[in-house]
Amino acid sequence: MQTAVVAGGAGFIGSHLCNSLLEENFLVYCIDNLVTGDKKNIEEFLDNQNFKFIEKDVTSKLDLSEKIDFVFHLASPASPSKTNPKSYIHMPIETLLVNSLGTQNLLEFAKKNNAKFVFASSSEAYGDPSVSPQSEDYFGNVNPVGIRSVYDEGKRFGEAMTMAYFRKFGSDVRIARIFNTYGPKMPDDGRVIFNFIKQAKKNDPITVYGDGSQTRSLCFVDDMVLGLKKLMFTNEAKGEIINLGNPLELTVLEIANKILELTNSKSRIDFEELPEDDPKKRKPDISKAKMILGWEPKIAVEEGLKKTIEYFQI
Repeated sequence: MQTAVVAGGAGFIGSHLCNSLLEENFLVYCIDNLVTGDKKNIEEFLDNQNFKFIEKDVTSKLDLSEKIDFVFHLASPASPSKTNPKSYIHMPIETLLVNSLGTQNLLEFAKKNNAKFVFASSSEAYGDPSVSPQSEDYFGNVNPVGIRSVYDEGKRFGEAMTMAYFRKFGSDVRIARIFNTYGPKMPDDGRVIFNFIKQAKKNDPITVYGDGSQTRSLCFVDDMVLGLKKLMFTNEAKGEIINLGNPLELTVLEIANKILELTNSKSRIDFEELPEDDPKKRKPDISKAKMILGWEPKIAVEEGLKKTIEYFQI
């Protein structure tokens, strides 16, 4: 039986990844300090003898008696909401540390175990991009001292640390730049899909920032989990930085109207001021994912939104 550590395993994507690994008969160590993760996301696994939950902050060094084969680093706040206390705007120091010191601790742990390592970076590494679609060789357009910099630069630092271990120690590392992901177990942390679904189901006004012309690419969580596993388990991916996301580009206003349609909502759309440094374009070039991993998303946005809407009893 192979053993995997999932840091941030009680979070949205992390809990789905834990479930998928358990279904493939892995021994799974879920490490989470539950600052943004939720124990409800992993309740169904707690009686599984192959699942071990450790409540711990990865900015403290990790030491397990078990030999570890794979380390997935998904630990980090991820929401840019100004109003939600679990966003990286409200936890700036914690966000910087989990992506810097936390990344180094997990890289050291992986090196000690001779384990493969995946760092979950983000499309936010591209900032507010001046090119579209975004490919992995684009250096990005990031405000290093803006309100979103704690996340953007945190992820960029984590990438740099990961590649430093690859170059200095020959560590078997891979970097996923994750684009917008949605699905069951999404947190109510101010991000757009959950907000729209919640507002639409309550017939409350739908809040769209700016004029809604900014674009996002929506990848269903099952597709994302498969992409992360393929990134980890494909030998040819060692040392690679790979975009994972859906290249179908939709405006925020199109997403809002689609959710209104699928929920039969009577909500109106209210437009508010665009937040500082909010990216105007999000569209991944997934050529590398197709070529190296043989991966691309399969679940259509409408199908994924229907599954997500059905999941949330709001």
